Amino acid sequence: MTEPGFLGTEPVGRLLVRMSAPSMIAMLVNSMYNLVDTVFVGQGVGTEALAALAVCFPIQMFILAAAQTAAIGSASVISRALGSGDTEKAGRVASASFLLASGAAVLICSAGLLFMAPILSLFGARGGVAESASEYISVIYMGGVFFALSVNGNNLLRAEGKARIAMTTMITGAVSNMILDPLFIFVFKWGIRGAAVATVLSQMLSFACMAGVFLRRRSSLAIRKKWLVPRVREAVEVLSIGAASFARVCAGSLMAVAVNRSIVHFGSSLELAVFGVINRVLTICHMPVFGLVQGLQPVLGFNYGARLGARAVRAVILSMSAATVITSLAFVMGMAVPEPVLSLFSRDPRLLAAGPPIFRIITAAMLFVGAQITGASIFQTLGRARLAFLLSVSRQVLFVIPLVLLLPGIMENPLIGVWSAFPLADFLSFVVTGTFLVREIGRLRRIAPALPPTAACG
Repeated sequence: MTEPGFLGTEPVGRLLVRMSAPSMIAMLVNSMYNLVDTVFVGQGVGTEALAALAVCFPIQMFILAAAQTAAIGSASVISRALGSGDTEKAGRVASASFLLASGAAVLICSAGLLFMAPILSLFGARGGVAESASEYISVIYMGGVFFALSVNGNNLLRAEGKARIAMTTMITGAVSNMILDPLFIFVFKWGIRGAAVATVLSQMLSFACMAGVFLRRRSSLAIRKKWLVPRVREAVEVLSIGAASFARVCAGSLMAVAVNRSIVHFGSSLELAVFGVINRVLTICHMPVFGLVQGLQPVLGFNYGARLGARAVRAVILSMSAATVITSLAFVMGMAVPEPVLSLFSRDPRLLAAGPPIFRIITAAMLFVGAQITGASIFQTLGRARLAFLLSVSRQVLFVIPLVLLLPGIMENPLIGVWSAFPLADFLSFVVTGTFLVREIGRLRRIAPALPPTAACG
């Protein structure tokens, strides 16, 4: 069993690659759940079904938000506890996180099933789109608990430095989804419901793999029955930190309400389908950044807890640079090859004609997105819950939603106003996050004298 002390001694650049690469691969592959669904549904069911997936996507993110509230909050507490040598607290928090994650998922999925029709209507579903969306999301809700527990367990494994094991469990589920999707859609002719069934079965498999790691005690975190019910103080700490992740996802869903309803008001289900495809593609581009952040979290949290300031600063700078490179690739893709990308999802000539200009506008400021995501997550790892919360929702709530409501009314083409809200929000949220981050880096530098000679930055 590998002890977590290497997080404070191994050269930072090599350590970030070691911790982040598996997480980036895992997140990229895991995001294939939704991408593969979109590809096969678009090719096998049709454009209206793509519009239904665009409606369902932000709703699915609520389940992810439930899981990440407990998972990321717990991972932050655990990594800092390990850095300060408090292994018992790390075990207590890890144990309780499973109850917190599953309980939140049950509440959200139950509410989703109970109020399905009004929720779908709120997110812009009408007519045949609403019918297809209901068919898809009802199945997704049934497997929500398994998804939440899988997400939670994988974050715990990363928090203790076992990123490769976490990667393996996520890839197992994603690959199974790629196999089951065409089987259920094309062979069994289950349509959009088949895509949902494939997703849920794959999530259950991923959960089984993750559970096996803890049951076989391949984790250094002690999972005990007596610790499943969290201590009030530790639960408050976990949830206050994890609230930033919940807020970010919820803000994304609120943004989807505003965007979807604006698209339906000023356009049609065709533009809604285009936006849904672009949103899935950009999610693929964002996921490696989230994987990078997950790899950064134990590195930064441990070294911050151990007061190794110079190492913490180096981890921040390297991770933000890497995140910027990743999202720059999305910018290049949107500017240079939107047509080939869209053709992967649909053969509808209307969609292929309308999509490229929209793609180019939405991705115009993707150069700034990676640094903003990473910057907001850094405050979360350091336990700065309120600031992390603010920065996590800044793009969607402070900028995208107001701009989506404002710009269509002052531009000749209202839909151009909807699309233009995205690059403007990307740039403005980058400026806000960067302002706070510059001061935080200065604070981290001031604890650098505590660095012992054996823990050079590397």
